[in-house]
Amino acid sequence: MSLLSPTLEAFWAIVQKGTVQEASQILGITQTGVTQRIRSLEKQLKTTLFIRSRKGMKLTTEGESLLQYVKVSLENEGMTLSKIQKAAFEHNIEIGISGPSSILRSRVIPNLLALKTKYPKVRFRFELSDTPDNHEKLKIGRCDIAILEHHQVAKEMDSRVLKSERYKLYVPKAWKKRKLSEIVENETIIDFDSTDKMTFQYLEKFRLKKYQPDRHYANNTDALMSMIEQGMGYSVLSEEFAKKNGEIFDISPDQYFDYKIALAWYPRPEMPEYFKAILKALS
Repeated sequence: MSLLSPTLEAFWAIVQKGTVQEASQILGITQTGVTQRIRSLEKQLKTTLFIRSRKGMKLTTEGESLLQYVKVSLENEGMTLSKIQKAAFEHNIEIGISGPSSILRSRVIPNLLALKTKYPKVRFRFELSDTPDNHEKLKIGRCDIAILEHHQVAKEMDSRVLKSERYKLYVPKAWKKRKLSEIVENETIIDFDSTDKMTFQYLEKFRLKKYQPDRHYANNTDALMSMIEQGMGYSVLSEEFAKKNGEIFDISPDQYFDYKIALAWYPRPEMPEYFKAILKALS
């Protein structure tokens, strides 16, 4: 790999090989292409760099001066590339990951623990967000990776389908002998905020159309579950997350819906090893 410009690459190739023909072979372009690059460089520098001879291409005095510059550049380039390749091991690198709190807490954070030893300098910034704007955070660079609904993945993004989240309706343990229809008709829904449609989607799916339209809100999942525990109402939650709390009850285990999600990020033509490892751990 070289960070030299194409014209300087052509110059260096001729110096190394001595002829335009051999330079074209190592660059993988035509002899005409090599010649054009050299002419472009000479025009830019307003000087002649090579003189053709029977023994090949001979550097002029100006060409010798440029050669010293290229050698220094290549030396610095080697050190720079080495630093770049070792960045994940020698310098702190922050990776922002945004997504629903249930997924980040139950799946994402535990799965990334294994990378701590191999990439000790990687720092994670988790943004637990239960609002439907994680795709916007990815677009504006507020995070590097986002967990999105399928329809939110834009064409310019790279993505991988993740295992769906299963959502069920949860009530306080004290209500487990009550009928679901009676609970829905008489008790209050508890949701994250006014944009949270998960409970409504569940009720519509299972045709539980008689429910209290007014809701309690808690924009923190722990607070929301605490409200359920204390009998303030019911809510639809991720099974993966809710099962860790023994004080709430899945009142209708056979009724659920799967929330389809994807891992999304913007393309990186040369993806660093630590980024590959993160994506693999989350897949």
